[in-house]
Amino acid sequence: MSNNKKTAHRRKRPQKRGKTPFRDTNWRKVFWGTAAGSLVATIGLVTVLWTNGWIPEKINQGVEDFHGMMADTGLSVEDVLVEGRKRSNAAAILSKLDVERGTPILSFSPEQAKAELEELPWVQRAIVERRLPNVIYVKLEEREPLALWQEKGVLHVIDQSGEVIASAKASKFSKLPLIVGPDAPDHAREVLALIESEPELGNRVKAAVRVSGRRWNIRLNNGVDVQLPEEDANDAWSFFARIERDEGVLERDVIVVDLRLRDRLIVRTSGGSEKNKTKKVKGKKT
Repeated sequence: MSNNKKTAHRRKRPQKRGKTPFRDTNWRKVFWGTAAGSLVATIGLVTVLWTNGWIPEKINQGVEDFHGMMADTGLSVEDVLVEGRKRSNAAAILSKLDVERGTPILSFSPEQAKAELEELPWVQRAIVERRLPNVIYVKLEEREPLALWQEKGVLHVIDQSGEVIASAKASKFSKLPLIVGPDAPDHAREVLALIESEPELGNRVKAAVRVSGRRWNIRLNNGVDVQLPEEDANDAWSFFARIERDEGVLERDVIVVDLRLRDRLIVRTSGGSEKNKTKKVKGKKT
């Protein structure tokens, strides 16, 4: 009997409860959810502040303050050194640089200045450097005039690559050779090299006229047209120079010298007559 009572008593004895185990998974969900919400809110706030210009303004202000502080230590523009300027306007260069004495030199952008300078009509390439503590250095490579190009009765100055120099006045470059024809600038260097290859004859050239986008007529200063072939134009020009030296063809009443046929030279006179000549050059008929 006593044993049963003891057993019952033990059964009624309250059992000790252990602590509820920590649920790690739920804690992570709460943490990451809160973090994600905070991140989204922060991004939204930054986007709004950036869009309305508040953040960029503060950044720019900070940069300007820093540049100003550096300028107070001596890092400010005192001189602008420009090399290579021949025809570019000095005032236009300074305007493109947009800098003056006392400007914080660290606030000056060489890359932007280079792009601005290369927009000037005469400037082909520019090198711009900050030379600390106080000098802006500029080296210009200007475009070189090559010829006058006549297009629809209007004269343009072109450079070595055949590009028109917009601000160049043709009247100031009247001594340049004259080329004519829609696509003449694209082939200007080759025809000018051809003309210069025979200096004696070249000095008598008035203009080079591009014909049908295929070949050239060379107009001499006495009005004679020398018609060059589409192919081997250099050989034909040299051949004619030799004939002129030997026979003085241009001293006669010639108006056209036709070199388009490979095996002959045709001379047309003012009277309308034609004379054919066949010459051997280095063992070949030309």
